[in-house]
Amino acid sequence: MMNDKRDMEEKQRIMQLRKELHAHNHKYYVLNSPEISDQEFDFLMKELQQLEERHPEMDDPNSPTRRVGSDLNQEFRQVKHRHPMLSLTNTYNEHDVREWFESVKRGLAGEPFEVCCELKYDGLSISLIYEDGQLVQAVTRGDGIQGDDVTENVKTIRSIPLVINREPGNDLFSYAASTAGKRLSFEIRGEVLMPWKSFERLNAEREAAEEPLFANPRNAASGTLKSQKSEVVAKRGLDAYLYYMLGDDVPSDGHYENLMAAAAWGFQVVPKNGNSIRKATSVEEIFDFINYWDRERKNLPVATDGIVLKVNSLRQQRALGFTAKSPRWAIAYKFKAERACTQLLEVTYQVGRTGAVTPVANMKPVQLAGTTVKRATLNNEDFINSFDLHNGDYVYVEKGGEIIPKIVGVDMERRPPMSQPVRFVTHCPECGTPLVRIDGEAAHYCPNDSGCPPQIKGRIEHFICRRAMNIDSLGPETVDDYYRQGLIHNIADLYDIRVEQINGDGNREKSANKIVASIDASRNVPFERVVFALGIRFVGETSARLLARHFKDIDSLMRATAEELQEVEGIGEVIAKSVMAYFNNEENRSIVERLRACGLHMSLSEEQLSATSDILAGKSIVISGVFEHHSRDEYKIMIEQNGGKNVGSISSKTSFILAGDNMGPSKLQKAEKLGVRIVSEEEFLETLRGEG
Repeated sequence: MMNDKRDMEEKQRIMQLRKELHAHNHKYYVLNSPEISDQEFDFLMKELQQLEERHPEMDDPNSPTRRVGSDLNQEFRQVKHRHPMLSLTNTYNEHDVREWFESVKRGLAGEPFEVCCELKYDGLSISLIYEDGQLVQAVTRGDGIQGDDVTENVKTIRSIPLVINREPGNDLFSYAASTAGKRLSFEIRGEVLMPWKSFERLNAEREAAEEPLFANPRNAASGTLKSQKSEVVAKRGLDAYLYYMLGDDVPSDGHYENLMAAAAWGFQVVPKNGNSIRKATSVEEIFDFINYWDRERKNLPVATDGIVLKVNSLRQQRALGFTAKSPRWAIAYKFKAERACTQLLEVTYQVGRTGAVTPVANMKPVQLAGTTVKRATLNNEDFINSFDLHNGDYVYVEKGGEIIPKIVGVDMERRPPMSQPVRFVTHCPECGTPLVRIDGEAAHYCPNDSGCPPQIKGRIEHFICRRAMNIDSLGPETVDDYYRQGLIHNIADLYDIRVEQINGDGNREKSANKIVASIDASRNVPFERVVFALGIRFVGETSARLLARHFKDIDSLMRATAEELQEVEGIGEVIAKSVMAYFNNEENRSIVERLRACGLHMSLSEEQLSATSDILAGKSIVISGVFEHHSRDEYKIMIEQNGGKNVGSISSKTSFILAGDNMGPSKLQKAEKLGVRIVSEEEFLETLRGEG
């Protein structure tokens, strides 16, 4: 009896905690008015996790504990939209807005109408399906007809309600009561995006890990939402704004009124620091809204790229209808790229791991696209000369959502008298070695790759990065520390590090053991990643994989001539020369031998060799759809191991399409038009077994 009573109390506590945590999430992430501290929130979450572990029968896919995501790999299922997600017609000038307004007036035969003016968020479109107050599905826009089911990833976005409060006093309760006898179902659409704060933090982490930076918050949001692990999505701090509700029983005929109802139910429809939705009845009111937000958008926490104008009445929207690609009742006005003028203070030069020297403009700080800008890339000497750039010039800078701002012009009228032209450096700013410029390239290089500190440390940081040797317990700061101590001078020195050298006075023994263990574990990294980790100039992941699988071992690769290297599909003259130059350097060959002696894989494994054939030699293959037996990445590897080439788009040169379930309709249509053969998963596997 005592156990039964305790079980009942714990189950009641689970329901109470879920309700409290949903409410606190809404207050923190949507209303920006938290009532408890982060620590108190974490304590409640921990209590709920422990209770749910004791009561698996209380499993709920929309529990607040699902916000943290899972580290399990997932394949996205294609889902057909209930209503097509069409794109909007874009315009960049007032004339087109006036024309659209007049066309609406004509389409409604002079009937009065209102226009709902909203911010256009620069993110990834999403469709959320709610059944009886519960989030049941989240689907990306895809091709407008069908998209990816990203429900588990979307559940980690804390501003999206998993469960809607249906208690008396909440607008949804009265709405639900009015639909008595029906299951409350609706779809709400919006934009998933990455706030500037999350974006800058993410790129700083990627830069420290020697990973490619995201170009802008939109790309970062898209890449994050398509992650195969919801745990990754949870950590990156995505946000969402909702902008359109549809269904058979939406609360009102007014689009604006429906959004206000959605806001009352717990959805985030406007930024925390401004009312970005307004109704207008004239073109003048529309332009007042546009001009206001063209100035104020720089103060928003997220990226915006324009204004969306919609006829407010859903009845009038239906009357106006659609063209083949977009609704007649809506249009998007796009802002021009934001530009600022500031003074160039000096040009400094950075040396990368490959020795490339990049000039950087250091400027007086200026606000641009939501952030303070002090530096801008100048690319190379030719770029500097194209602007006739002088020290002290006033320069125009644009960001337009890109990570690194760029100089797009010079205000010649404000050029200081007697100012001197910017002259590109002739010697390496780090080691003093005369720079070289390879014919046909825009960049200058420091050739002292074995003695230039940024190059040495850069190659070590590249070697340890996740996509190379994945020595995740080391980072750039640790590499710099070990270099200054004289512990490491090249990548092979890593394998000589001992715990007693790096445990300080004995107070860092735990972290020292972890670092040495991580270095030791990297000996199991496969050969193709070892080739990439060497840091040969111009040899990326794909090139390294192609070279490893063609030559099969390091000795064959080191002996290869330029002609033999260029026989590999995808390896041109520039990469071939770079590979030969690397292995012709005696110091590099010595490092390779030391790595071999340390036990790194210097050849393909027996398993890889046995899986290699030329069955698909000369074939260009497109992969599309969702598969049952293997993942898309696994099929890409199989294609390359058997002599084939992976290509991303269909053309007349495509040999066939490896098609799984839910192949995109546009790809299917193009394949039929070009007469490209469709091969099923079973047929493909039979071919590899020699049965097809």
